[in-house]
Amino acid sequence: MTRQIKPAATAALGLAIAFSGIASADTVLRASHQFPGGQGDVRDEMVQMMARHVAEADVGLSIQVYPGQSLFKANEQWGALVRGRLDLTLLPLDYASGRHPEFSATLMPGLVRNHEHAKRLNDSEYMAMIHSVIEEGGARVLADTWLSGGFASSEQCITSPDTVRGQNIRAAGPAFEQMLQAAGASIASMPSSEVYTAMQTGVLEAANTSSMSFISFRLYEQVECLTEPGDFALWFMYEPVLISDQVWQGLNEEQQAALMEAGKAAEEFFAAEAAAIDEKMVEVYRENGVEVVSMSEEDYNAWLELAQETSYKNFAENVPNGQAIIDAALAVE
Repeated sequence: MTRQIKPAATAALGLAIAFSGIASADTVLRASHQFPGGQGDVRDEMVQMMARHVAEADVGLSIQVYPGQSLFKANEQWGALVRGRLDLTLLPLDYASGRHPEFSATLMPGLVRNHEHAKRLNDSEYMAMIHSVIEEGGARVLADTWLSGGFASSEQCITSPDTVRGQNIRAAGPAFEQMLQAAGASIASMPSSEVYTAMQTGVLEAANTSSMSFISFRLYEQVECLTEPGDFALWFMYEPVLISDQVWQGLNEEQQAALMEAGKAAEEFFAAEAAAIDEKMVEVYRENGVEVVSMSEEDYNAWLELAQETSYKNFAENVPNGQAIIDAALAVE
């Protein structure tokens, strides 16, 4: 009796394995980011676009997107990525400056003047130096993106350096924190996904963040005044799409090529949307009764002078190759 059952069991097991093989034919990459999903945030749209592009390439690869910190918290993503626990992320790179202080050069006050300047930086020696640190750390860049941003406050409009004095402010990274602290602000460090609650509970009175985050995290519900990027954008942040190098090495050439093509398409999509995000932010904030102001050239120059005495100086003195990174960025007209 046992001998009669065994062949049937073996056949059933073989059939199960065959079906399992069909079901798992694709290599599935998990992509994590901190931004709201399905609500028009261009960063989520970039990653979703890459997932569609890779699926259409039909190379045995798919991307499952986990928005809104549903897989990893914002500050956990770099560590998870380089250890191979996470496959893909869209990450504000300065969040990882605690591990790689060179990344603070990707959120340096006044380093990027406008969206066109950001595009030129992407093809420069400066960006090659940043990419090199990323690769040494265990990741690869699939798409380069820069977001402009500004200030918002529940207390008073932030224009010149004296207007932040006494305010508790979130600044996004060490370079801005050093500059703002020198201007008399109190600093609270947190990812942009936590700013709304911090303002709601009184932990923060003001914040720096990107124009897209000002919209998608609905910060207009907590502030009285917004300082838009305008003609003098002090705040630009590099937020690339990254893949774990461990994961990259495990893919075949067709899959790698499909990811690179997907990254290029997403980068081009973002570049076309970037300037419109700033306009949309101003529109949304005015619709919600928030005062919108701009920095004057005099305000901007005062901030830049303060940044050079603090952020730039500290970076050049304390970060490996810091002066060379700054010089390479400033060399881009």
